[in-house]
Amino acid sequence: MTDVLLAVGTRKGLFLARRRRGAWQLSAPHFPAQAVYSLAIDTRGDRPRLLAGADSAHWGPSVFHSDDLGETWQEPARPAIRYPQDTGASLERVWQLHPAGPAAPEVVYAGTEPGGLFRSEDRGETFQLVRPLWEHPSRERWVPGGGGLAVHTVVTDPRDAAAVTVAVSAAGVFRTRDGGAAWEPSNTGVKAVFLPDQHPEFGQCVHKVARDPVDPDRLYLQNHWGVYRSDDGGARWTDIGGGLPSDFGFAVAAHPRRGGVAYLFPITADIDRVPAGHRCRVFRTCDAGAGWEPLSAGLPQEDHYGTVLRDALTVDDADPAGVYFGNRNGELYASADDGDSWRQLASHLPDVLCVRAAVVA
Repeated sequence: MTDVLLAVGTRKGLFLARRRRGAWQLSAPHFPAQAVYSLAIDTRGDRPRLLAGADSAHWGPSVFHSDDLGETWQEPARPAIRYPQDTGASLERVWQLHPAGPAAPEVVYAGTEPGGLFRSEDRGETFQLVRPLWEHPSRERWVPGGGGLAVHTVVTDPRDAAAVTVAVSAAGVFRTRDGGAAWEPSNTGVKAVFLPDQHPEFGQCVHKVARDPVDPDRLYLQNHWGVYRSDDGGARWTDIGGGLPSDFGFAVAAHPRRGGVAYLFPITADIDRVPAGHRCRVFRTCDAGAGWEPLSAGLPQEDHYGTVLRDALTVDDADPAGVYFGNRNGELYASADDGDSWRQLASHLPDVLCVRAAVVA
């Protein structure tokens, strides 16, 4: 069985798990007593690089990196992410760390609160603000979501390093096709059920976006009420939430190789944020959202109340794919067969905020 590294960010530290010859081993926490809101495992170089959005004793919120699978961590010599003085803003949190595709092997994006996108050209050691998004004409009308005003999702196009899609809570989806010089809202078809005009140009509370591995123009979107698919890179969105017990949720992940396959964890409602039907179930589509099937073999069968956050559901790049999720109960679950069956890897962890996984040598 393929060796896998699993990184789990919690409200009180980072846990690393390794699967070797089919057996999992969980480490003691790194960054103890610190909330780790964002993680990335960058496998593009000669050796994997781990990135973690945690707090520096010197700089406050920062980005740390490890080139030895988490044995040691490097703190930047100066703040990795800093808002320029003329913006009048200061970094509150690093919500997203996203290594760009193979066409840009040194580039890493960071999404931050308060609503900024930063770009690194040295694999996440230093970052610069992407000003055209920060200065977008609509920005003064962006409204914070329940978790704040944050760029929480970054999706890059494997065919074109200049094409980037981001999701902002609660401003919606924005796209650039020229490396960040110009950005356009891309929310056509996505509802904002909490606004008088439910189909605005921007202002949707998008929770997560994932890209299909076979058709890069196909995207999946979990909204604050609503599950959607785009077949044209995000220009237009179609509702695919039929067949789910609830179309409210936070997380969505796409299979690493199989086209049309995506995973969700439905939540009852925005005012009742527990698993739909009080059941611990991941839902999978194998036909790009035409139908959904519940996956629960090996998961708790009794009433369950563990909520899965937007970055706490992920896949690895093994074959068959591993699928993983953690919840706010501190439970961590893994599937080694595309989600068909599950096992619990840990319980009683701190509140799980984000999960990332990758095959490592």
